[in-house]
Amino acid sequence: MSDCRPEELLAATLADQIPDVRHIAVGAASPIPAAAALLKQARARDRVHVTILHSRRYNSFTDGGRELFDAAAQGRIDVFFLGGVQIDGEANINLVGLGDYPNLTQRFPGCFGAPYMAFVVPNVILFREEHSTRTLVKKVDFVSAPGWSPEGVWRRGGPKALVTGLAVMPFDASRRRFRLASVHPGHTAEDVREATGFDFDMPASVPTTPVPDLSTLGLLRGPIADKLREFYPDFADRVFPVPA
Repeated sequence: MSDCRPEELLAATLADQIPDVRHIAVGAASPIPAAAALLKQARARDRVHVTILHSRRYNSFTDGGRELFDAAAQGRIDVFFLGGVQIDGEANINLVGLGDYPNLTQRFPGCFGAPYMAFVVPNVILFREEHSTRTLVKKVDFVSAPGWSPEGVWRRGGPKALVTGLAVMPFDASRRRFRLASVHPGHTAEDVREATGFDFDMPASVPTTPVPDLSTLGLLRGPIADKLREFYPDFADRVFPVPA
């Protein structure tokens, strides 16, 4: 993977998790998911609509989050990305804080629309660059958005997979359990096991996550980098530097 940057691998891997859909939405402070959404759009020859909240070109909403939530409730958003300071083995995420609520030892910005989007968007992809026992825990300290719902609770969607800096892990909501599908180049299944605070299923042989091909790298480093530079300039300049 010498010629592929980690961010490029993650963007391409996230794009591979997106099914054929009509509308992908990306929330705030999410440059790698934004790159993945734009990559999926490019591969679909612009037949996929992309909304990126940090962008003017890719955000037709004029009333911020409220219009995004309305569109999701109406079934007009097919894919959304969510992360968490903590993610547990049942795909619950924590965006509130650490400790025994309400006596938290550390407070985070909060949920915003995470629990809502986790229920109404059919395909939720969990993403966290850091893969460690600090972030992937046995049980989150606070459930900001549940990964599954009990029988009888209506829910349009929920988490389909978790992509991290080490691996790809699809989620089976009926079993409330992740499965290790692939390990990124340079790492092993044992690395993932040691860095994960929850138990998960693992086949006898775990494949390596595919490295982006030259066509994909060309899209990421060319038109997608140019688009990202408009609304994530620091990220684009760091990952896709313009030759002097």
